[in-house]
Amino acid sequence: MFAEEEVVRSHKTRADILFTLITLAFAVILIRLWYLQIYQGDLLYQYSIQNRLRKETVKAPRGMIFSRNNQLLVDNVPRFDLVIIPQYLDNRKETIKKLSKILDMSEKEIHSTLKKYRGQARYRPVRIKKNISNKEVAIIETENEKLPGVQVETFISREYRDKEVGSHLLGYIGEISQNQLPRYRKRDNIDYKLGDFIGQAGVEERFDRDLRGEDGYQIMEVDARGRMRRSIGTSNILAGIENKKATPGNNLRLTIDRDMQKTAYKSLEGKVGGVVAVDVRNGEVLTMVSRPSFDPGQFSKGLTSEYWNSLINNPDRPLRDRTIQDHYAPGSTFKVFTAIAALEEGIIKAKDEVMCGPRFRLGRRTYNDWKRSGHGITDLYKSLRRSVDVYYYKIAVELDIDILAKYSRMFGLGEKTGIALPRETTGLIPTREWKEKRFGEKWQDGETVSCVIGQSYMLTTPLQLAVSYAAIANGGKVYKPQIVREVFNNKGDIIKSFKEDLVQTAKVSEQTLVDVRQGLYEVANHPRGTGWWVRGTGVKMAGKSGTSQVISMSTTELFSRCADKPYNQRHHGLFVAFAPYENPRVAVAAVVEHGCSGSGAAGPIVRNVLTTYMKKYMPDLHKIYAKEDRKIMSDFFADRRKKRQEAERLKAEKEKKNEESDGDDEGQTED
Repeated sequence: MFAEEEVVRSHKTRADILFTLITLAFAVILIRLWYLQIYQGDLLYQYSIQNRLRKETVKAPRGMIFSRNNQLLVDNVPRFDLVIIPQYLDNRKETIKKLSKILDMSEKEIHSTLKKYRGQARYRPVRIKKNISNKEVAIIETENEKLPGVQVETFISREYRDKEVGSHLLGYIGEISQNQLPRYRKRDNIDYKLGDFIGQAGVEERFDRDLRGEDGYQIMEVDARGRMRRSIGTSNILAGIENKKATPGNNLRLTIDRDMQKTAYKSLEGKVGGVVAVDVRNGEVLTMVSRPSFDPGQFSKGLTSEYWNSLINNPDRPLRDRTIQDHYAPGSTFKVFTAIAALEEGIIKAKDEVMCGPRFRLGRRTYNDWKRSGHGITDLYKSLRRSVDVYYYKIAVELDIDILAKYSRMFGLGEKTGIALPRETTGLIPTREWKEKRFGEKWQDGETVSCVIGQSYMLTTPLQLAVSYAAIANGGKVYKPQIVREVFNNKGDIIKSFKEDLVQTAKVSEQTLVDVRQGLYEVANHPRGTGWWVRGTGVKMAGKSGTSQVISMSTTELFSRCADKPYNQRHHGLFVAFAPYENPRVAVAAVVEHGCSGSGAAGPIVRNVLTTYMKKYMPDLHKIYAKEDRKIMSDFFADRRKKRQEAERLKAEKEKKNEESDGDDEGQTED
């Protein structure tokens, strides 16, 4: 009896424990249900909704780029890209096999692209092929049910209206690389991701933050396989889940003149070189062209390996901007700065005459003039007009290289101009200190002889030459080159504007500038000037031709015909000018690699660009000058014709006298 009570008591204890455990379990479940359904109910409801929604990024259209005259240079056009969302990629092997046939891509290429982005979240789309055709779009949309995780995205691509014209200036956009990601995230404080496009060169790069805008997003309802079913608006049952509109980027109005750009590009056809034109009054860049060039639109549409290889394997380096990234010995275009230094230091006077033979000797070395017979009696004006080397060799004996460097830098040579473009080079104006640091050697007097005519260590960019000649034209003011006038939004509101930026004013006398301008005027407007035959009609320019030696040459090689030399040994040709002479408005610099002569290769390019400017911006003055030029040329050819006729008359009289003399001699012999 007592034993049974003991058993019942023990079972009751166990039952109490079990009841307590069950009660606690139900309490935990109830608390958890209350927590999930009531306390966290709204949040979990949102999560459940979002399980069937996907946030699609809506790319912000980049801002457009206009010329100074509001002509559209860079626009946006839609393109179609094929993307895969790995999260929804069922039956991977079969899907990729089908895509391979549709896209005309190898399965290996598709696998490789997916592998490249495997480090990012699986719900992020991976771009497999850019700029697919309308036919490919139609097939993929038709086969949508059989291609889970595959979709077509509309993408805004850049369209460069003039293609290769001015592409180095405008630049291009390209997909951000793995190496660029951390650097650009830190620089811009933007969470860039692989697949994003950013400006990679030129204006597109430097003004990327102004142009790119702010991306938005659109909430899309998807099925279990990730296929989009409908977009979610703010007025339906899923209120509170809102789309965000993309904010378009701001637009740029450049200082560039489109017509002058086209003229410069066409004038460089078949040549390798660069052209820059600047407004002498404020430093605005009117023209900036480098050739050979490239089509920047190819980079945003999807660069093919064939096109990329054609660029990087081209020995003429079409991706290189020769206006700011390459520097050249300025040759005789530099003589004007030697003349300025000599005038200011009292070494010469403009009208003093010096005997300039065919060569100059310093120590044991002989320096030849470009003209085999020399130039005879020469003053400053003739030294520029005829580009007399010996005149400047004689200046070099009395002119210290540091003094020459001082005056050269007053006009902006030997340092970056500060233009708002990436990868500008500095050029080089040597000094004694520079050579000591660079080579550990002292400066030699013979090196100054080469430097005063723009050879040896002297290096400048076409942009620097244009800026420096603009300063000569405007009275010594060196302006920072400007390429953007305004940043404005789609409503037309000005966000930013860029005004003239005076860097420095050259500390030289007005008389010195008057004298060198007169010499530059005679280069193009005196019948014996080196630029006479490329002066153009209606331009009235003042300028200087230059020939830059690529390699050192012996006397025999120096006077041999340049065109007969191997291409890579031919001289570079340079020409710099401003116009109109009485009231300068624009300065133009051009360089043609291996062009042999400045007046022959680069001169016509400068003339064409100046002519386009005069016709467009100063048409009345152009007509007046053109009429004067026609009269000058008519008189010139009439004078030549008169001299030729006079020479023929004298020759005929001489021949007649000789015949009469021979007749007299014959008569005497017969007698």
